[in-house]
Amino acid sequence: MKSIACDYHPSFQKIAMLDHESGELSHRQLANPGEAETFYRGLRGPVRVGLEATGNTLWFERLLTELGHELWVGDAARIRAMSVRKQKTDERDAAEILELMLHDRFPRIWVPSPAERDLRQLLLHRHKLVQMRTQVKNQLQHLALNEGVRRQHRLWSRAGIGLLEQLNLPPWTAGRRQDLLKLWRELEEAVGKLDRAVAAEAEARPECQRLMQEPGVGPVVALAMVLTLGPVERFGRGKQVASYFGLIPREYSSGGRQRLGSISKQGNPLVRTLLVQAAHAAVRSDSELRRQYLRLAQRKNRAVATVAIARKLAVRLYWVLRNGQGPVEVGSMSGSPSHSLAEVPSPIR
Repeated sequence: MKSIACDYHPSFQKIAMLDHESGELSHRQLANPGEAETFYRGLRGPVRVGLEATGNTLWFERLLTELGHELWVGDAARIRAMSVRKQKTDERDAAEILELMLHDRFPRIWVPSPAERDLRQLLLHRHKLVQMRTQVKNQLQHLALNEGVRRQHRLWSRAGIGLLEQLNLPPWTAGRRQDLLKLWRELEEAVGKLDRAVAAEAEARPECQRLMQEPGVGPVVALAMVLTLGPVERFGRGKQVASYFGLIPREYSSGGRQRLGSISKQGNPLVRTLLVQAAHAAVRSDSELRRQYLRLAQRKNRAVATVAIARKLAVRLYWVLRNGQGPVEVGSMSGSPSHSLAEVPSPIR
């Protein structure tokens, strides 16, 4: 049995390896990917590899899976918090990861399957294209406003586009208009194609169909929740889900005095954004959520109210998945079972 702690970087990795049979401890630096692949292919017997959660590691994880080596992925923030020394080097980082592995203190996190990761790329790609489309539309709106044309959302109707194309503009401004219109049409087609793909994936999953019965929840939000939460049994109650998405306030409480700040934002930013967008739609179709939104907006402000509704929506969707049934009552969203996890699961990459 060999235990390997890996401090991973895109161009190289620093490892600390312990051979449990001989007791030999060694440190090496391997260039990615060639030298690293040769090294891991040459290992014999059971091998366990631990590394911090980080980006640009998919090829490495696929290699370890192909070779049959066991992979542990740890919460980088908790690993860093366990280090008390002020000195930080790649070799020391690898040694500390190895020590956590050997003493059963390594903070492992859930890792989605390759197929689930690929579907996440579908959602991320769609989200990025939608952002690009919004930027293009905003530029076209400003071009129209500069010419005295104020059509707002009606600018994207057939009549509005025709009016925009007929504007008498100077040469460079006219060229910019044509390029932006071309980009807008291409992005509309690309986003539509991705929307159909997301809808097909959501329709094929019973859990997504249950989530889409909730107000404000469409195929994109439903699929994102399912792919990000993973096995819902790893969460003991709804508060842990809200924490997982970074929708709970920061807290600095001590000496009997409670100090709360803005939301922590420690979690998946894409799902948090989608939940906030879904909250805007939910308050328009759910009377109870709308009542809570208006009450909070009056006491605080609209931004705080929207985030609060997004949190309630996240907890509601969690219980729909947890109970395996249709919509739940708003009043039951904050409840929790008698058994709860000792810790909030750490966010995945």
